[in-house]
Amino acid sequence: MKPHKSTIAISHERRRFLRFAAGGALSMPVLLRETAARGQETSAPSQSPVPSMHDRLKADAAAAPLRMQFRGRTADDCRVWQHEFRVKLLELLKNPQPPSKWTVVREVEVRNEDHIREELLLQSDGMPTVPLHVLRPTGSPGPWPVVLCVHGHGPFGHDPVAGKDDDAAVAKAMAESNYDYARQLVREGFITAAPCLTPFGRRLGDRAAYGNQDPCAVTFIRMQLLGRVLMGENLRDLLWTLDYLQSRSDVKKDRVGCVGLSYGGRMTMLTAGADERVRVAVVSGALNVMQERIAGHYSCGAQVIPGLLQFGDIPEIGSLIAPRPCLWEVGSQDKLIDPSWAEAALERMRRAYQAFRAVPELRVDRFDGGHRWNGQEAIALLRAVLHRT
Repeated sequence: MKPHKSTIAISHERRRFLRFAAGGALSMPVLLRETAARGQETSAPSQSPVPSMHDRLKADAAAAPLRMQFRGRTADDCRVWQHEFRVKLLELLKNPQPPSKWTVVREVEVRNEDHIREELLLQSDGMPTVPLHVLRPTGSPGPWPVVLCVHGHGPFGHDPVAGKDDDAAVAKAMAESNYDYARQLVREGFITAAPCLTPFGRRLGDRAAYGNQDPCAVTFIRMQLLGRVLMGENLRDLLWTLDYLQSRSDVKKDRVGCVGLSYGGRMTMLTAGADERVRVAVVSGALNVMQERIAGHYSCGAQVIPGLLQFGDIPEIGSLIAPRPCLWEVGSQDKLIDPSWAEAALERMRRAYQAFRAVPELRVDRFDGGHRWNGQEAIALLRAVLHRT
């Protein structure tokens, strides 16, 4: 019987090695040349250009598969797609689940002229503690519709959103970004809740421990080593906050909205996309896509969903909200939003709203300003949807 072809090749290589080891005629330079020849070695200038990893990743981002984009036409098509994409999205986020049992620690209650601010802690065995501000109106007994108010980046976490302006630096942050939307909305007759996310505010701890590095990037990498996703854990804490709010007797459980600026806008979109209890969403300063962001110098681990671009991007997550009302706030001077990418993102989301014959529910507030919460159309929309009898 003839030896198998692969056996011949292996024997040949072994004989050549043994001849070299024994000082035979086949020298190491010859062996290397023969091996290189099989790889089609060619001569080249000593300093041939090699594409940088930045350029390679930029090209890869532009060619990302996005293979679960919505292509259907009918409401039924979209419902099926939403279910499938939501399952995949939550899988990428490690299927975040809030605890089924928890305790609430009441730290302090602050009475203001027109509302009361409760400073609480949500605690559960095996879970990180979530600091939470809840603002409730004082002009009527309730129950009230509720708005989950999500903060963005910054060292103060949820404090500016709740209007906790006894610190001068917090007050400055509020003024620069019109940032106290939880306080603005409690004055409109909503009970509002602002949880602190990771790694911000009280949950950041000692900022000096990160040196000059971005805490978002460092925290993301550390969690990845443990098999966890930072954005997924923040989604879990927002869903946990919704569960807590619905346990309160002063909340109208079927009247839930969600709003946020910047990273808060990103998490508002994700929360509304993941949980249909949210009836209306306002996403401020976040109409951009990861396909565009990672082509530049981007390192925010708090916004990274590993593997997302294999299946979709921000427009696909936003499309999970359809046909519910969603308002996107876009400042004319917001340097974080690229107009061409923003329009393309809106067009992809319109496909889902069109399938439901609900295009008017996908709204855009284009205002004159920068990266800030505007609130003009947002407050009117929240009142129309959540105060409706």
